[in-house]
Parts: sequence; structure tokens; C-alpha cells
Amino acid sequence: MSGGPFESLLRLDGKVALVTGAGQGVGRTVALMLAAQGAKVAVNDYHADRAEAVVGELRATGATAMACPGDVSDYGAVAANVAAITEELGPVGILVNNAGNAGPNESPLAPAPPFWEESPATWGRWLDVNLNGVLYCTHAATPGMIAEGGGRVVTVISDAGRVGEPHLAVYAGAKAGAAGFVRGYAKAVARYGITANCVALGAIRTPPVEAAIQDPDALKKIVRAYPLRRIGEPEDPAAMITFLATPAAGWVTGQTVPVNGGVLDGDVRPLRRGLIASSGPSRRSAGSGRRPRRGCRRAACAARA
Repeated sequence: MSGGPFESLLRLDGKVALVTGAGQGVGRTVALMLAAQGAKVAVNDYHADRAEAVVGELRATGATAMACPGDVSDYGAVAANVAAITEELGPVGILVNNAGNAGPNESPLAPAPPFWEESPATWGRWLDVNLNGVLYCTHAATPGMIAEGGGRVVTVISDAGRVGEPHLAVYAGAKAGAAGFVRGYAKAVARYGITANCVALGAIRTPPVEAAIQDPDALKKIVRAYPLRRIGEPEDPAAMITFLATPAAGWVTGQTVPVNGGVLDGDVRPLRRGLIASSGPSRRSAGSGRRPRRGCRRAACAARA
């Protein structure tokens, strides 16, 4: 059954989309959803094998796709990828800045020291991917969008960037910085027909979070913090990201849209309590009778890809 005159508002036929960090989790699901709406998709991931695997999934559905593995915190690699995409698929018209982590080899479940015990060498990796990666990819893709008369930029941040997170202060700052950049950028490029928005995530069932909720009791405690009484699935934010990439969202720009199960700014403390309670003793609280402070809360706040 045809969707009538409004069906085209959700279609992306002929558009070229670059999704960073798309080898798993939310990014992979975004790539699949964009392709389902007709977009040609360039799949970026730090790990080449993951990018290739998702491209295989896309091509199996009949979609046009290419792998462009690389580190988004390396501007030279980013620029080379955008040039390769433009040559093979066409100019990038949709950019989804989804990549984000604390470095390619660090477990998100590892205890995080307080900010004053870290060093620039430690927190640099948070800034490189979560902030600089957004700047680099957006900078490289914008000229093509301007030349084509418009485009869409959707940047994935975290609720940590909206409301703060005491044990992820630099990570929260990087995500807040990305959101601030998007607000300014949206105003700068609006006259060229480009929209730019952020989607802020709560706990999503990505591989890092999955590892943190194997204990059913831990999962129950986390779920109680959400009014919708479940953690998010990758499809939840992916649907919002896909919508923001479509013509239907043509008058939405400069916004940060939370996709977090109904957690409001005033609900942050109960959410943290649920995540803290599920994490088990940390190095600081073990044997002290004090509530643990880290662990799976960090995975829940940090996971977005």
C-alpha cells in the first residue's frame, strides 16, 4: 500500500550517507535503516573487518554500500575517506557522527579515575574521538553538501553531555562540546540548506552495555531508573537519527533530542543510583561499606556505537 503524497518525506533515494562507528550497535543499525530508505551508505569503523561485515549485510539486501575504515580522529584519513566516497558513490549528503569511545582498546567497564588523577595523555583520547572526530568529519563533508545545495548532519552524543557525569567529566565535556559545536554550526550552514542536530542517548543495548547487564539483578536495577522500564535497543536511537536525515525533518536544526527512555534532567540522580547499584564494588568502595561508584554506569553512559 502506498504511503501517498507524504511517503517521499521519509525516503532517501539517491542520497549518500556516511555513518561513522558503524561496525556494530547503533551505528550498524543506522546504516541498515538509511539503506532501507534508499540511501547509498558508506560504512566507517575503526576496525576494518567490522566495516566490511556491515557492508556485506547491506549488499545482501540489495543496497549500495562501501567500507571506509579509519580513525575519525585522524583528519588526513577522514578527508581521504570523504574523497573516496565522493568518487565511488557521490558527494556525502548525510553525515552521521556516531563514532565515540575512550580509545580503541580500552574496556568501557574499566574503573575510571577522578579527573584530578588523570593526565592530558589520558583524557586526550576522549577528546580526539568524541569531539575532534565530529569536527573533522563535519569539516570534510560540508563543502560537498554546500555544492549540492543541502545536507543533513546528525551527531550522536550522550546524556552525560547534557547533564554531566562526575566520573566521566572529560567524556561529558567532549560530548557537550560536540553539542555546542552543532548548535553553532547549524546556524552557520542553515543558509546552504544544511541541517544539523544531536541525538543524546541513555543506556543502549550495545556490546559494552550487554557485558554489564548479564546479571539479571543488575539489569532490573538499571531498568527501574527508566520510566519506560527497559533499556534502549539500537533501533530506538537509530529511528530518530534516520528521521533527522530525511526530508521530513527539514525544519529541525540546532537541536539536541534525547532518546533515553523518558529520563528527564531532574531524574539524573535516580538513574545514577540504579547504574551504581548494579556495578559491584569499585577499587575505592570495596570493603568500606560505601556505595560503588563506577563500573557498568560507565558503560551505560559511554556506549553509543
